[in-house]
Amino acid sequence: MALITAKDLCIGYDSDALIKNLNFSINSGDYLCIIGENGSGKSTLMKTLLGLRSPLSGEIIKGEGLKDNEIGYLPQQTQIQKDFPAAVREIVLSGCQGRAGLRPFYTKEEKQLAETNMERLGITHLRNRCYRELSGGQQQRVLLARALCATRKILLLDEPVSGLDPKVTQEMYDLIASLNKDGITIVMISHDIAQAVHYASHILHIGERIFYCSTNDYLMSAPGRLFVTPGKGGFKEWQKH
Repeated sequence: MALITAKDLCIGYDSDALIKNLNFSINSGDYLCIIGENGSGKSTLMKTLLGLRSPLSGEIIKGEGLKDNEIGYLPQQTQIQKDFPAAVREIVLSGCQGRAGLRPFYTKEEKQLAETNMERLGITHLRNRCYRELSGGQQQRVLLARALCATRKILLLDEPVSGLDPKVTQEMYDLIASLNKDGITIVMISHDIAQAVHYASHILHIGERIFYCSTNDYLMSAPGRLFVTPGKGGFKEWQKH
């Protein structure tokens, strides 16, 4: 059974539907990129998958024992979040709150998990630094380590490289790909179509036409050809990888 299945899903605000009759499944180990124009409903879909919004109709089915508090989430950062005055270790450890429930302390195992994920993302040396003093790339690594503390199964990432310089952007993409190779399912909203087709196993294209398929099938489709031009970082170039 899939980790997450959307069945005849309709999402939006009040009675204003952004997306109708959406059907797709996310299986363990997938790397799904959600792409589309601004305002097409990508972030609304992600919030619905997280249970932060209710669908207008249809349903989201979670399988393989997946619980709402077992989904790691990296949202788009706001300026207020960037200025958050807390130590790196404290922020990473807060990713364990979902499993702690009402317990007012973290267990030895949860503290070790935070240490393991800081090491995994190369930020152990920052553990006592104030979060707001870090660079944008370092902050994203901290938030990704926090999200990893919430899950061993699936990560939902909303524009994780937004505002980062090209070098740090590439490092972040490579890091996310390595997590996927380690067995973590990735669902990522991205405006970078070239990177999406390079890394993703599946594409969910949201627009006037909804298109969900493997990346190879997407590259051969009409929507894929509109976004990925052969010879310009597109289909022919990515075939080499």
